[in-house]
Amino acid sequence: MGKVYGYIRVSSYDQNEDRQMIEMERLGVPREYIYMDKQSGKSFDRPGYKQLVNQLKLNDLLYVQSIDRLGRNYEEIQNQWRILTKEIGINICVIDMPLLDTRNGKDLMGTFIADLVLQILSFVAQNERENIKKRQAGGIAAAKARGVKCGRPEVPIPERFESIIEKWENKDITIDEVLLYCNISKATFYRRLKDLRTVKKRYNSNE
Repeated sequence: MGKVYGYIRVSSYDQNEDRQMIEMERLGVPREYIYMDKQSGKSFDRPGYKQLVNQLKLNDLLYVQSIDRLGRNYEEIQNQWRILTKEIGINICVIDMPLLDTRNGKDLMGTFIADLVLQILSFVAQNERENIKKRQAGGIAAAKARGVKCGRPEVPIPERFESIIEKWENKDITIDEVLLYCNISKATFYRRLKDLRTVKKRYNSNE
């Protein structure tokens, strides 16, 4: 038998991974073999997951708490499961779904049942992600209808922004000095610059 690994995922940095970590430790997964991501499950383009896959070898065992911790994209879950179990040749145990333990039921019937359960849970995982997105969109729309401003608050721009732009365009000051004085990011600077030029263009066209 190979090494035992664990994979943990939460959707954002403000979510707590303690429950998954406790379960991994209960199963005896060494802490150095536990990989974690704090980001959405819609894609498998995650640093922790990529590092894990690069370490996996034939006959290793991977624990995940539930199939939606592995991912929330129906087709990608199926594809990654095939890569892990067929191409790399590891075993996977989904802790909260005993039927998804590739160490058991390796006959035709067992494989059929596991594949069926995987498809159902993969569908449920993606469907839940889509429902979350719909609820979030509905909540934002309702908040906007009540006059609540959503998203990050706009960074205030100094009153002398136009004169600062003029100095920057004349190369009297650098972009770094502009950002430092205005206390904004480069992306915000160029967005505000674009807005300013659009307003000027409209004003000049109406004269």
